[in-house]
Amino acid sequence: MIDRVSPSIGLRQPRQVYTVAALLNAVADALQARFALVTVQGELSGFNRAPSGHCYFSLKDDQAVEPALVRCAMFRRAAAMLDFVPREGQLVEVRGRLALYHARGDLQLVVEAMRPAGQGALYEQFLRLKARLEAEGLFDPARKRPLPAYPRAVGVVTSLNAAALRDVLTALARRAPHVGVIVYPASVQGAQAPEELVRAIELAGARREVDTLIVCRGGGSLEDLWSFNDERVARAIAACPLPVVCGVGHETDFTIADFAADLRAPTPTAAAELAAPLREECLAELQGMAVTMQRCVQRRLEREAQRVDHAGLRLARPAQVLSRMQQGLQGLALRLQAAPVRSVELARQRAQRLAQRLERAVANRRQQLAARLDTLGARLEGVNPDRVLQRGYAYLTDAQGQAIVSARGVHAGDRVQAVLADGRLDAEVREVRRGNA
Repeated sequence: MIDRVSPSIGLRQPRQVYTVAALLNAVADALQARFALVTVQGELSGFNRAPSGHCYFSLKDDQAVEPALVRCAMFRRAAAMLDFVPREGQLVEVRGRLALYHARGDLQLVVEAMRPAGQGALYEQFLRLKARLEAEGLFDPARKRPLPAYPRAVGVVTSLNAAALRDVLTALARRAPHVGVIVYPASVQGAQAPEELVRAIELAGARREVDTLIVCRGGGSLEDLWSFNDERVARAIAACPLPVVCGVGHETDFTIADFAADLRAPTPTAAAELAAPLREECLAELQGMAVTMQRCVQRRLEREAQRVDHAGLRLARPAQVLSRMQQGLQGLALRLQAAPVRSVELARQRAQRLAQRLERAVANRRQQLAARLDTLGARLEGVNPDRVLQRGYAYLTDAQGQAIVSARGVHAGDRVQAVLADGRLDAEVREVRRGNA
């Protein structure tokens, strides 16, 4: 039997024609029959919790020969049973059933339970790099610099096409329209992004034309934000001479760049709010300072006015000024008149004191000299030869009257004189004996 062929499309007419819904229902029935309940392990990607409480994400397997991915849905009832917070790139095990999403004809896994199965490859790489840089001190809080309170200009490192740039510009225009903005464009996703981010950060630091630098991009999966987990970007942020605010992703997203920056912002808009103060607050502060200065000037003017008033009062009564001056002159005249008499009296008293001191000094000196003279006289009297002669001693002199002190100078037959206490004796030497003979 030959099947009929449609002349319009040239296709062989099928034996059974399905509607789209019927085909999807048939495939769904086959999947449920073959995979009633399965457990799958994979890395979380694009995890999103909807306002309804349902969670939507994908499980991927990068270790396979060809990367594989399956979309997943976890409804509110099952999501409420989670005992941990799923993170991008985390390796998990999920249990659920395969189904078809009829609206798009997509295969999806309806997850009934989820538990951590270890860390995903990217997340493990993130943790290793974070631990190594932290050990180097790159994230040390002591290295963090405060942001300028009143920046003149703010730099932004991001893509020109990024929604984050529009958010930052909108926030700065709303909060601080007086602050200038300079954009240093760089890719924020892709293989070339880390190198471009490093160049943009180094360019901003070299130019020094802004006071604060914002490095930002919008949210995304772990793979989308991976450029900000690059070691080169982290080191460029740490070495930047400008204070850096990092606002990458959403509030729950953390990157290596966040830890290396001086300040982390949960979103790009929050980064702009942290980098520039609110214009109304600045105006209010300036107004307060102006009021304070006005009060200080007013108080100073009042004090000076009082001084002028006092000076005016003194000038208004010159007679009193003249009277005080006359009294002062009279006092000086009296002191001048009394000065010579007083000086003479003081000089006389001083002369008397000096004379008395001189008399006492002379008397004391006289007594000292007399006492010393008596002492010397007593010592001299003690060595008087006459005293020695009175005790029965005598001394001999030669014919010339020189004292004989040695037997060697005397010979037999010499005439000598013996001097006694009460006279002299002439004698002739009959014999000379030397020594003890």
